[in-house]
Amino acid sequence: QFVESGGGLVQPGGSLRLSCTTSDSSRVDYYSIGWFRQAPGKGREKVALISRSGRAVNYAASVKGRFTISRDDVENTVILKMNSLKPEDTAVYYCAAARVDAPDSDYLPEDDRMIYWGKGTLVTVSA
Repeated sequence: QFVESGGGLVQPGGSLRLSCTTSDSSRVDYYSIGWFRQAPGKGREKVALISRSGRAVNYAASVKGRFTISRDDVENTVILKMNSLKPEDTAVYYCAAARVDAPDSDYLPEDDRMIYWGKGTLVTVSA
């Protein structure tokens, strides 16, 4: 239902833009959307989260100031813009969603509410 794109190989210090959209008739604008990542041999980490309204966001400390999450409901897309990439950002990046009924909600769901997941896109940061 949710599909990620935009991963690839980038040099340290470079940038990538990940996109999350839907593969069926559903729309991202009914959901709060988060980006998570899982590096080889490590647990899953929440990277960024955006509310259904788009006004509320939060970021992991490890990416704050470098990554930006945004949403374009007209284009049915949530974007994760990643700048100043480091080798430790190498991971499979997943978009996840929690249904939020109120259309203008600033609610940022807890991780266990993110029940819809994409299959992931690989980001490799290496020289």
